Amino acid sequence: MDREAIKKVSRIVIKLGSSILTNDGTGLDQNFINSICHQVSQMQDLGKEIVIVSSGAIAEGMLRLGLNLNSRKIDQLQTAAAVGQTGLMNCYDRCFRNYDRITAQILIDHDDFANRKRYLNARNLLKNLISLGVIPIINENDSVSTEEIRFGDNDSLAALIANLIDADVLLLLTDKDGLYSADPTHDSDARLISSISIEDKNLMKYAGGAGLFGRGGMISKIKAAKIAANSGCETLIAGGRVDNVIQRLMDCEELGTFLYSNQKPLNARKQWLLGQLKHSGCLVIDSGAVEAVKEKNFSLLPIGITKVIGSFKRGELVKCVDKNDCEVARGLVNYDSSETRLIAGAASSEIVNILGYQENDTIIDKDNLIAID
Repeated sequence: MDREAIKKVSRIVIKLGSSILTNDGTGLDQNFINSICHQVSQMQDLGKEIVIVSSGAIAEGMLRLGLNLNSRKIDQLQTAAAVGQTGLMNCYDRCFRNYDRITAQILIDHDDFANRKRYLNARNLLKNLISLGVIPIINENDSVSTEEIRFGDNDSLAALIANLIDADVLLLLTDKDGLYSADPTHDSDARLISSISIEDKNLMKYAGGAGLFGRGGMISKIKAAKIAANSGCETLIAGGRVDNVIQRLMDCEELGTFLYSNQKPLNARKQWLLGQLKHSGCLVIDSGAVEAVKEKNFSLLPIGITKVIGSFKRGELVKCVDKNDCEVARGLVNYDSSETRLIAGAASSEIVNILGYQENDTIIDKDNLIAID
């Protein structure tokens, strides 16, 4: 897809960061939110299907409670999220009602993606809402998330939602105009990058840090673009406060940065595997196994395993790493950790002699295995 093809897309995920929703500390900017609601309503009039992933609850809650805006204490963040979410949704609902639109609040945490059944339920819910013309407004469930399982930023969440609903475009609206070749506040020669492949080797060096409220920054947006590409979804990063930015981007105006990919979309199950943010254990595999799973798309056999780390049950997600501890694949195991330790390094034909039974010839079947670049 190139920019011209954006005119023809039908399903769009729009992510709004805290920095543009709250003006970096002045509470929810209701005029800005109303502008976004107006633009989204215009898109719906043109037949576009819109899902919004919105930050802002924690920032709004901390201001309402008078908490330290720089706090990163998990209990304070959870409390602020619970208080701020009501204000955030009330603002969206009130603004969208001005344009006769119906909204739905959806709070998602990691377990909704880690559990396959809940993942499919979320997919069906969102597609049903979209079919009814309802605008889903999604946020991470910060009031119950913990540091260990939180998405870390709503850029990743937006990308996972894009995969979940088979979106055509992921639009990341931020307080920056897009991705620059260098930090424009320190380098007068910095240039805005209009288009770039997510496979470009120079991409990550262009990224900077996060803002006052955001947990993201350009690094997380680039990572989000890579996740979105798994389902064939392209990504646009643009300044959210640019006048009528959504309409102008959909009209293919040269705003922001267009991150494109030439890779083929993965099937739904492998998209789901790539979207998992935590694992139950780790398998260290030898060079032959690395080549088999990465280059040849083979299943992982017990003979290729050199070490088993952690405790996991049959069917749980584990990551596979090489001898240098670099992740090369992840997948759902056919044996639990104690069984895997016993058969690690053995030929598949020896499993029944070692365990006294044989559930499968493989540790991870190729259909439940995804290579990591």
